[in-house]
Amino acid sequence: MTSLTDRRKALIYLVITALLWSTSGVFVKALSWGPVSILAGRGIFTSIVFLLYLRRLPRQWSRWMLLAAGGSVATQFLFVTSTKLTTAANSIFLQYTAPIYVVLLGYWLLREKPSRSDWVSMGLIFIGLLLFFGDQLSTQGFYGNILAVISGVTSAIMVVAFRAQKDAHPEDSILVASLFMAAAGIPSILKESWTVTNWSIIAYLGIFQIGLAFILFTKSIKHIPALEANLIGTLEPVFNPVWVYLFLGEAMGRSALLGGVVVLAGVIVSAAGSARAEKVN
Repeated sequence: MTSLTDRRKALIYLVITALLWSTSGVFVKALSWGPVSILAGRGIFTSIVFLLYLRRLPRQWSRWMLLAAGGSVATQFLFVTSTKLTTAANSIFLQYTAPIYVVLLGYWLLREKPSRSDWVSMGLIFIGLLLFFGDQLSTQGFYGNILAVISGVTSAIMVVAFRAQKDAHPEDSILVASLFMAAAGIPSILKESWTVTNWSIIAYLGIFQIGLAFILFTKSIKHIPALEANLIGTLEPVFNPVWVYLFLGEAMGRSALLGGVVVLAGVIVSAAGSARAEKVN
């Protein structure tokens, strides 16, 4: 049974996770490397972070561990690739259809039934995302849009598989995924431009944007249902324009600002509803 203190910590960790994930857009755009090289370079530093954090190799090789690792690799590859083939807005919005699949998979595989507040918050979040991206959404980049939708499915599989390991070691999945991406992409890295700027960005992405973020995520998923964790993750695109404003000076429009407020309201509804359910139980 999750204590109220553990739950509060998990919520804070998830918000920080979304904040760290949101920094990828600005930094990936600054890289001249291809998707495979970015994932491989990031994987090298994430592997180092997790080896230092765990001080061991994976303990158990279970189907859930491998499913979460596979979901992580697929989601990262599909998302980075889709951003090259369609607009960033399309990629993010379509990937965040994931809560729909989390509802289905979570109930089928984990018997985690969504509450009324979950449905309300999901509706609010989708409305907020539509307002947030507004006219940035388009029909261009057909194949990129398809990949973004598939990344939403693999993201849902990843989250559910992590949640299924709540009594085990979900962090092992990230270590396996990172080692795989690092090893598979080394030939691609050797063909890229090795500059201080490129490697500095790659190091940041691997250590903080993925490494630290997933340490916090794997701690949180032990105490938070899969759907709620995924809904809180939708704060990522809301945080993204903050970095764009700070680094590039681009301010949000009124529609985007309103959309961000609605998404935040949806996340609060989800967290509050889940907290009430915990007290009743």
